[in-house]
Parts: sequence; C-alpha cells; structure tokens
Amino acid sequence: MIKILRVSLIWACALVIAPLASGQTTEASAPPKAGAQVGTSITPNRVIGDVTAIDAAAMSLTLKVDANAGAVTAILNSNTIYYRAKSDILSRAATATISPDDLEKISLPGVGEGDRVVVLGKVSEDRQSVPARIVIVATKADLAQKRERDREEWRRRGLVGTVSALNPETREITLQLRSLTGAQTITIAAGGENLKFRRYAPDSVRFDDARPSSLSEIKVGDQLRAKGDRSEDGARFTAEEIVTGTFRSIRGAVESVNAQANEIKVKDMVSGQTVTISISKDSLVRRIPAEFAERMAMRGQRRNGTGDGAQGDAATAPQRPRGEGGGGREGGQRRPEGVGGEAMGNRRRMGGGPDLQEMLERMPAVGIAELKPGEMVIVSSTEGTSASRVTAIALVTGVDALLQGAARQRGAGAAGAQGTSLGLPSGALDIGIGLP
Repeated sequence: MIKILRVSLIWACALVIAPLASGQTTEASAPPKAGAQVGTSITPNRVIGDVTAIDAAAMSLTLKVDANAGAVTAILNSNTIYYRAKSDILSRAATATISPDDLEKISLPGVGEGDRVVVLGKVSEDRQSVPARIVIVATKADLAQKRERDREEWRRRGLVGTVSALNPETREITLQLRSLTGAQTITIAAGGENLKFRRYAPDSVRFDDARPSSLSEIKVGDQLRAKGDRSEDGARFTAEEIVTGTFRSIRGAVESVNAQANEIKVKDMVSGQTVTISISKDSLVRRIPAEFAERMAMRGQRRNGTGDGAQGDAATAPQRPRGEGGGGREGGQRRPEGVGGEAMGNRRRMGGGPDLQEMLERMPAVGIAELKPGEMVIVSSTEGTSASRVTAIALVTGVDALLQGAARQRGAGAAGAQGTSLGLPSGALDIGIGLP
C-alpha cells in the first residue's frame, strides 16, 4: 500500500506540480515528455483548480477549474490525505524531478481559499464532484511569489508586438514591436526543440489561461509575447516560450452601465454595433490621465499632418511621473521613456520601448460604477463566440481626445490599422496580450 501511494504521489507530482507553478495543466493519461504541452484540468482520476470555498462542516472544497469548465466539489472524508507543495519546488518544478520528498503532509486547516489544488480521486460522470483520496496544495502566497518571479523574467527577457510576417519553412516570425516611440521589427527564431507555444482561447481573459498551441495557429495580425534571448545585433530573437492571440478592439462611447451585472454597453465607432462588455475580476480597467491622452492625440495629428509639427516626439512621448527617478537626460531634458531601450522602473527591456500593458497597470484603476454614459473607452478582448458580447481583457477610459481625433481622421478619409488609425505607430494600442 505504501509503495502504491508513493508511486501515485510521484505521478501526481510529475504531472501537476510544474503546471501548478504556471497555472497550466497536463493530461494524466500518459507520462509527460520533456516540454510536454498542457491539456484539460479534469481527467477521470483527478481535478486541478483554485479553491473558492471551504466547508469544514460538510467536508468539501469548491474548486474553480480552468478553461471555463465551471465548478467542481471535492468531497472530503476522514481518510483524505493532504499535502502542501514546498515553496522551493515551484521555482524548479518545470525542470527538476519532483518526488514525494518535495511535499509536506498537512491537514484540512492548511488549505485556504485562493490556493491551487490537485485532487486525486475518481471524478463523477457529470464532472461536478470528486471523492478526494489525496489533495495536493500550492498555497496562494507561494504561487504569488512564483508568479512575480515569472513576471519579472518575462519583463527582463521578453518582447511583445504584432505578427507582420510568417515563414513556416524556416520557422521564423517577423514581429513589429509594440511601441509609442516608433516602429521596430525583429525576426523570431521559432524552431527550437523545446520551444513552447500557447494561445489565448476564445473568450479567455488571463495570460495563464492560454492553451497549448503551435506555430501553425499563428496568423499575421496576431499579438505575440515571447520570452528568450536577443542576438547581439538586436535583429533576431531566439524564443523559449511564445504566447499568441487574435484580439478584438472595440472603441466608442458607453451607452449604459449595469454595475450589478458588471456589464456596460458600448457603441463601436467603427462598426456602429452596440456591444455588451462583461468586466470580470481579471479584467484590467484603467483611466489614462488627460495630459497623457492629449499628448498621444497631438502625436496622432502630427503623424497625419494635421497638427503643429514644431513639437518633437520628446514633447508627446510618455514621461515618468514627477518624483520617479531613473530617467536619462539628453540636452538638459528628460529622455522620453522607452527611447534607447530604457523602460519604466529603470529596467532594460528588449523591445526598444515601454510595454503598454505594464504602463496601463500603473495608471489609476477604475470601478465599473465610475463609468458614465457618453464616456469614450477602448476595450480589448479575444475573438469570442458572439460578436455582440465580449469579456474585457482590458478597458481603458480617458481616451476621448484620442477617439475624437480618430473620428476626424476617418471623416477626412484617413485609414489604417489599429494604432495607425489613431495616428500612432501600428500596434501602439494593442492591449490584449498581458503579462503573467
């Protein structure tokens, strides 16, 4: 019996501890190969999910599982065995062999809401419950620390942009980097043996929910975030992991707000269609300061020949708020953020410009009740199953000056892709693909 339990735990660790560290899951039906891709969070003999409720009296855990699969109840009993994954294995689980020695035996009080768990047991046919033989826990605090380490590595060794060309024969991707300071392209080598591809599924919101993918699914116009190493000359990038998605941008005026349902209706200024926007707890909702929006609008006017060309890029490039250090200076003036590859927080970025997603995260958060009818917004979402209803990945307000300028340009016959239609570099307002 002890030998069987030990084998079960080794399998559980090998199959699910590494995915726990990154929010991914793998199939339990066969031994995973190195760099194996992920699959469903429910199999006949185990469930992986986040604990949303604990009922000690009823001896049950309510789990939110991935891929919009709903909730599963883990039914506990006096024989259920609980283990906590030691925090240090979360930083090495993807590359190291995991054994039962990496687990610490605990009791039910050691499980908390927000923890991520693996429940081993025979799942019911309706996939709504699982009698728990073994529960393996990665705590919310340990996962938060792991996520921040991952996030910092994606910042330090990552780049993000829009796919402008693909070469399946040479397995190369041409990426136009996202920047507010100008266009830049780079060639991504996507032929590595251990390269991992992931892709946002329809109606998904979180970076961590991206499913396994391949080079063949990537399309021109997709947003792409890659982690890896850049060549010395800066022209090529060898990727270790690539996350992509096809995203939809909705820009227009708020028609109505339903704070109780966490929904707003927006009339898309391009299609004229009214779209219901659902805002989840994972949606990024931010307000661009008026001064920054005006600078961006002025940049758009200059690029389209409709504004005062006397002011240079330095006048409208995003600046650090006063009091923040680390900015370089040229000619006695503060250097625009992103110029020369310098990014926010005095970190070096590979992309040659600020990461808009990270920049938005630093802007003031907005509650749905603060949005008002008539207010202009930009919403990013995945291409979902319904054209009239989407879940926001990001919603940005405070963009009246930008969108009014775009409307004038369309009235004057100006055309272009997202970003360029606002007079900005292509991809400058691509805000779909986030950070871990």
